[in-house]
Amino acid sequence: MFSYPDIDKEILNTAKEKEKALASVFNEIDDISEANQFKVLNAFRKNRVSEACFNSGSGYGYGETGRETLERVYADIFHTEDALVRSQITCGTHAIYLALSANLLPGDEILFASGKPYDSLEMSVGITPCAGSLAEAGVTNRIVDLKNEDSFDREAIEKAINEHTKITVIQRSKGYKDRRSFTAEEIGEITSHIK
Repeated sequence: MFSYPDIDKEILNTAKEKEKALASVFNEIDDISEANQFKVLNAFRKNRVSEACFNSGSGYGYGETGRETLERVYADIFHTEDALVRSQITCGTHAIYLALSANLLPGDEILFASGKPYDSLEMSVGITPCAGSLAEAGVTNRIVDLKNEDSFDREAIEKAINEHTKITVIQRSKGYKDRRSFTAEEIGEITSHIK
């Protein structure tokens, strides 16, 4: 047997027992990992990822086979209509800001249906004043707080929607708040209700 110097045998035995007890959990993680690997490989095959996809582009963004193929691969993996994959999009807040700014005009309103968003998004949309925010571009915000900090306030959301409301934002994760994260089913239900 392999020797573990300076480690108490009781601790080592306990660790091995716990590892055996968790074997089914580790196997499930391995199964999920393998299924995701096949999903990615199938998307690569479907979109004919090849050596040509790794050639350098012009830098202008036109006819870049690699980038266009990568976006089709992402869309297939995540079951979406399309995908935008760019190294210039540096974080989630940046991606959300881009999506909002691409879909909103001066006079439009964002309705936050799950309370105030997390801090960096507050700045991006202008809840907290910030240079370059959507508020500076004439986009307004309306916030509907959650009911009891863990469920959507359907009545308040209905009352908040008006002719200027163009986008409703629902924050799934709790961020730095003390509430639970919403499930995909809950978000689907409230989205259907809002529509």
